[in-house]
Amino acid sequence: MAPAWERLYGRCAAATPFQSHAWLHSWWLSYGRPGRLRLLLVRSGGELLAAAPLMLVRRPLPALVPLGGAISDYADVLLDDADDGPAALALTRALAGAARTALVDFREVRPGAALERIHDRWPGPRRTVPDSLCLELPAVPMESLVTRLPSNKAQQRVRAKLRKLDALGVERRVVGPQEVAAALGRLLELHRLQWQGRKVTSEHLQPRFRAHLERAVGPMVRSGSAAVTEFRIDGEVLAVDLTLLSRSLAGGYLYGAHPGLRARKADLAVMLLDACTGQAAGRGALSLLRGDEPYKHHWRPEPVANRRFLLARRTTAPLLTAALGEAAARQRGKEVLHWWRERRRC
Repeated sequence: MAPAWERLYGRCAAATPFQSHAWLHSWWLSYGRPGRLRLLLVRSGGELLAAAPLMLVRRPLPALVPLGGAISDYADVLLDDADDGPAALALTRALAGAARTALVDFREVRPGAALERIHDRWPGPRRTVPDSLCLELPAVPMESLVTRLPSNKAQQRVRAKLRKLDALGVERRVVGPQEVAAALGRLLELHRLQWQGRKVTSEHLQPRFRAHLERAVGPMVRSGSAAVTEFRIDGEVLAVDLTLLSRSLAGGYLYGAHPGLRARKADLAVMLLDACTGQAAGRGALSLLRGDEPYKHHWRPEPVANRRFLLARRTTAPLLTAALGEAAARQRGKEVLHWWRERRRC
């Protein structure tokens, strides 16, 4: 599927790196379950015009969910930009057929996604609810981002931090495809080191996650869908960054940094953002991906909320109702937890 998939991926402007063949195929090898793959394809004259990569899950409800899972920040279908309706309608009908026995449940859909063209044609019950918040910056050079800061003093601080990086002798190097596996090994080791003794996303430390990255990122670097950057001082690699790339965005996905960098007064956020802006040139946005962490707001990003698309047929409408109830209960739980934490601070 790879050649045809990548051609379609290149003709779908809304696609993010998480819809690339290399990412999804590698994810399936690490996280897929035999017998659960549901791959819906639309072809014309032998050429792929639309695709929905799905997996059947049975808990808590029978549902068709997109490949990519929790380690992917965006989910979507692929749909040829040149399609004036027939391919979108064919994919909608294929999804509707699959929805007779399971809810179609797309989490983390970015505004403007190709899935919106399917949602508009959906023949049965459908709902959208808010999902994770992402923060986005314009895809402009670092100096332009600095001028977005709210005061001259804040801008001067960032410029001083950039000069500090130069004074420390930080050298930045984008690695080639043949070096990716070794660089990713260093990234994950530095990531483990930097989070030692603190709460960390446990999946990032698992062998299956490492295997997924090593399989996916090499081909993505070769195709221009990813960049791996090493940061060195006196020849020693002290940080490694993985940025994912598509026409619609550039996003810093994962990095690892030696704790000694902070001891040298190197500002990691400034260092990584400076590198990412170089990769973002000509793309739709510089995405800070999921998460509303306070440090991201320093750069005055725009909040962009992902959405969850729930698509059903009349026979599976009760599944949609149950999913909406579960989503509402989870949101209420988050609100109560936030209230409790704020009360403790007082």
